Amino acid sequence: MSDVTSGLYPSFADLLWFFFLLWIFLTFISPQLKYQSLKNARAALLRRIEVKLGAKVITMIHRQERISLFGIPIYKFIDIEDSEQVLRAIRSTPPDQPIAMILHTPGGLMLAASQIAMALKRHPAKKIVIVPHYAMSGGTLIALAADEIWMDPDAVLGPVDPQLTTQAGQYPAPSIIRVVKEKGIDKVSDQTLIMADIAEKALSQTKRLVTKLLEGKLPPQQIQKVVEKLVMGAYTHDWPITPEDLQELGLNIKTQLPPEIYELMELYPQEKPTRPTVEYIPGPAPQPTKPTKHIGSSK
Repeated sequence: MSDVTSGLYPSFADLLWFFFLLWIFLTFISPQLKYQSLKNARAALLRRIEVKLGAKVITMIHRQERISLFGIPIYKFIDIEDSEQVLRAIRSTPPDQPIAMILHTPGGLMLAASQIAMALKRHPAKKIVIVPHYAMSGGTLIALAADEIWMDPDAVLGPVDPQLTTQAGQYPAPSIIRVVKEKGIDKVSDQTLIMADIAEKALSQTKRLVTKLLEGKLPPQQIQKVVEKLVMGAYTHDWPITPEDLQELGLNIKTQLPPEIYELMELYPQEKPTRPTVEYIPGPAPQPTKPTKHIGSSK
């Protein structure tokens, strides 16, 4: 009797195998299935946006990610792989078809951003860059290549002043040049002079690039104004530049986005922190109820 009943219950080894297979599913297979579902939803929504805008839609959306097994944060920036993929997408677009590029990025490599910007500028048909939240630094450079920049009213771009990296940290090129001019050549180190020389070259290169991106869209005097504000150190590198600021510079800014853009951003979920930092209940708040009169109250 004991032999028969013992066969009805799993052994300890069977339980170990069960939990091991469950761990594999939850750690590796389930995230892949979820990711594939997200990709399918994005593809369907992108097709809807393309039909609505009558344009080829290209996205470059950088979110913080974590390695699922170790929880190590990975921060995404514009890199060479991005430029290769975007260049392929632009090349595959017919010359007479408009392009709408959706940008959400903190910036990244100057090389990659300038390649994307120039390729977008050269496309013969209309170019639109859509910024739902922010496109800083290299992202702003890409936005300047567009004929129109569509932004959420609270979205921002950023300065494109070159940043030079040293052992002591990262410094804006205009500030390095200013230090040498104010202190004098005889009162700074050789290393600072070398950095100033590199900074002058970086500034000259960026000014030429921004000028080239804006040619044909703004008069020369207006282009110079944009260069002074965005390249020459008028702002700190992380300063948020609003749609109103950009309109004052003469850029073609629109502040109404199709609702599908916000739907798309929901399909690029930000990695949740270990504890919530922002919480809200979706939808409008309920209307306040009228105070009820208590039984026995004279009022």
